Parts: sequence; structure tokens; C-alpha cells
Amino acid sequence: MTPLIHAELRRLLATRMWLGTLLVAGLLGGGLIGLLAIVGPENFDPPMPGLHTEAGVRAVLGFLGFTAFVPAAIGTLAVTSEYRHRTVNFTFLFAPGRWRVLAAKLITYGLAGMVYGLVLSGTAALALFGAAAARGVNLGLPAGTIVELLARLAIAMVAYTVLGVGMGALIRHQIAALVVVIGYLYGAELLLMTIPGVRHLYPWLPGGATSALTDFTAVADALSQQLSSEPVRLLSPLAGALLLVGYTVLASTAALVKPMRRDVT
Repeated sequence: MTPLIHAELRRLLATRMWLGTLLVAGLLGGGLIGLLAIVGPENFDPPMPGLHTEAGVRAVLGFLGFTAFVPAAIGTLAVTSEYRHRTVNFTFLFAPGRWRVLAAKLITYGLAGMVYGLVLSGTAALALFGAAAARGVNLGLPAGTIVELLARLAIAMVAYTVLGVGMGALIRHQIAALVVVIGYLYGAELLLMTIPGVRHLYPWLPGGATSALTDFTAVADALSQQLSSEPVRLLSPLAGALLLVGYTVLASTAALVKPMRRDVT
């Protein structure tokens, strides 16, 4: 396993993906949150609570929840790109045990997801505190609580990276895998929230588990307000974290078991 993990790390660092990933994390964390904080949520259309309120801080940070597709896509590309460019043939010749190859990818890109999450959360914290200081605004949440929320967000990014690897191993076609991953995150779950009765399944889905873990409920609250219905009751942060871990374990197990029965080509 150690040589395989080293090989995956060298493969990742030899491409532009790792640099692009860090740049995207910095732009989304520092750039997006910095822009939103400088403009002020009270100046949005429609207006939202300002940064001096708890709701305003949570709403601004909640925008980072929409970026979960990035680590998911990175994990998906980690596997599907090998099938697309046929380098997987050499990989499996070097290491015929497919479960070891996929396990190495899960570990490597889990670490990459952790780095992505830390950069995303770290730059977001710097941007938020810097913008608040520049505007002379006292944030509506203590600094410790903000750091805790961003740490939870970083954990969620790790989970989505691993989920992406699992989906890439199950759906080897690159475009199809990306469409399924992104379409699910931004289509299927939101659609379910609009269906009476079925919407109560949302807390048990990956998106609902992420909302519970990060405590960012702006999307669920906004949809409930638009539909004039009661807000969906999310799980506790701990239960959300455990459920998200369960999904990553399920995706990892499927990624390790099913592809072993397939031909390389």
C-alpha cells in the first residue's frame, strides 16, 4: 500500500490539478466570502441579515456549502481520468490487486480533500474577519464558533472528495460521472425538498447530513419559506457527521468491491 500511495501522490503532484485545486479553494474561500462580507448581506437583493447578527454570519458562510461539487468532482476525476486516458492499464499491470489501487486513491484523495477543506476554510476565515474589521462591524458570532463551523465544513469537503472517488470507480465514463455527481448535488436533492412527504427524506441524504454537520440551513429554510411549509428538521451535527461518514464508507466499499469484477477496458 505504501508504494501505491506514494505513486498516487506523485501522480497528483505531477499534474496541474493540485495547484488548480488550491487556487479554487482560495478563490472560493477568500474571494467569495470576502466579496460577500465587504458588500454586506444587508445589501443583497432581497436583503439578508447583516454580519452583526448570527443569521447574517451563518448565511454568508453557508454559501460555501454550494461549493461541495468541487471536491466531489476532483475525487471523480481522480478515477475516471485514468480510464479516459487509458493509463489505468499500466496502473493495474503495476499493481494487479485492484482493491489496493482503489484504496490508495481513496486515502490519497482523502488527504487532498483535507488540504482543500483547510485552505477553503482558512481563507474564508481570514476574509470574513478582515472584511468585518475593515467595515468596523462586530460579527454576530464569537470567533471560536466561526472557526468551529468552518472546521466542520472542512470535514464535509473531505467526505465529498471520497464520495467522488467512489462514484468515479462505479461510473467509469468521465462526463457521465460528473453529470451524475453535480446533477445530484444541485438537482435531485433540491427537487426532493419541493415534494410534499418526500421532502422529509432530505435530512437523511448527503446534502441534509452536510447541512446538519455544518449548521448551514439557509437553503432548506429558503425553500420552506417559498413553499409556505414547515422547515425540514435536520439531524444534530454529530448525527449528520456520522451519516456523512456512513455514506463515505458505503461509497468506498462499493468502489473497492464492484470494479474488481470488471475488465480494465
